[in-house]
Amino acid sequence: MLASVRGPVLFADDDGFTDEAAVFNTTVAHRPYVIIGATDVADVRSAVRFAAEEGRSVAVLNTGHGPSLNVSQDAVMITTRRMTGLEVDGEQWTARVEAGVTWGQVVEEAAKVGLAPLAGSSPQVGVVGYTLGGGVSVAIGRAFGYAADHVREIEIVTADGELRLVTPESAPDLFFALLGGKGNFGVVTAMRFSLFPVPELYAGFLQFPGENAREVLQAYRSLAADAPDRLTSSIVFLRAPDLPFVPEFMRGKLSVFVRLAYLGPSADGEALIAPLRTVAPVLVDTVTKMPIGQIATIANDPTDPGAAVEHFAMLDELSPSAMETILELAGPDSDGHITLVTLTHLDGAYGDSPERPNAVRRDVAFALLALTVVPPGASAVDKDLGRELTRRLTKPDGRKHPSYLSPADAAVDSVRLAYDEATYERLRTAKTTWDPRNMFRWNYNIPPRA
Repeated sequence: MLASVRGPVLFADDDGFTDEAAVFNTTVAHRPYVIIGATDVADVRSAVRFAAEEGRSVAVLNTGHGPSLNVSQDAVMITTRRMTGLEVDGEQWTARVEAGVTWGQVVEEAAKVGLAPLAGSSPQVGVVGYTLGGGVSVAIGRAFGYAADHVREIEIVTADGELRLVTPESAPDLFFALLGGKGNFGVVTAMRFSLFPVPELYAGFLQFPGENAREVLQAYRSLAADAPDRLTSSIVFLRAPDLPFVPEFMRGKLSVFVRLAYLGPSADGEALIAPLRTVAPVLVDTVTKMPIGQIATIANDPTDPGAAVEHFAMLDELSPSAMETILELAGPDSDGHITLVTLTHLDGAYGDSPERPNAVRRDVAFALLALTVVPPGASAVDKDLGRELTRRLTKPDGRKHPSYLSPADAAVDSVRLAYDEATYERLRTAKTTWDPRNMFRWNYNIPPRA
């Protein structure tokens, strides 16, 4: 079965095995039974059929940026980074991408014809994995909703090794489940989705001293409370390490960033954010008219792999008590061990029901990420510094979101909290139909019914 595979087939003792299994977050280490570096759909089908014949599970690794579980020696791992086909249709306002395409590639190609995708903050992140969880755009998300809301068709190899073209008409149950249900139903090899006529934005970030965190957070709360859907934003508390590669004015200090992207005339955007520019000293101001091809500069996400632990909390509102908790545990007077706290404003079109229904939840106003960089030899306590913050902010119902799950949320009972009851039962029905043996379980697993 594997003799027909065109890409590399690597076992644990083979050269290249470790590099092929490498991921962006180095706290994760994969040791599958075999890795198949798929170059095309035929390779994926062969890998899935081999796993079925061997009675093994299947794990999928796209670009390696998604938080993931340590894959064990039971699994057949399929890496899709070699599947890089990308087509942008400037007349239909669509893009078709294969499973290894990253957002940076799509942004670049779409910008050539004056179009924009619902891309995430990092250009290195894979399109497919991001979209299967929902997909929160750093630039135009509040105007248009989740990336999953605008998918038109999906190509997937299911547990029987067959390639299927999935649309809302051809397989409505599977289409619904794939978008929000993540990697539970097969190996997505390609998808086609809508683009938007957005050639430029008024966008960038404002950076403030950490000692002004309270004033900036209060001003951000006021901005978000009245923000039009055309304004997409987030606020970030970043405590930079005291290292030579960090700008001197930031070393070992807390900074507060407000990331902004306004879809409309620059004058209107400037008026919207004017109160922010006067609330505290501005250390850096990059907000300006920006070609859509430069949206990665809004967040300036790191590009080198590293070790970090993530925790998430979903908020109904940015209440005074939530603000006090954030300031207490991540502000200027905190112990300073949480490296990064990001609060992303959702609402807007994120709360709208899409034309093509999917499993992404709509009832979250803000999503909070607490990230702690974990140096070698860090203690278990250090690795969970963000847990207390997210625990105190989480609602009594424990609500989670498929776009915001970390390895700490991988237990079945935790995954269930990412969906309302009706959606979860619909996902389990689809799982039972399409993957009754739970072959695809190295993910945020939704088990089939017994």
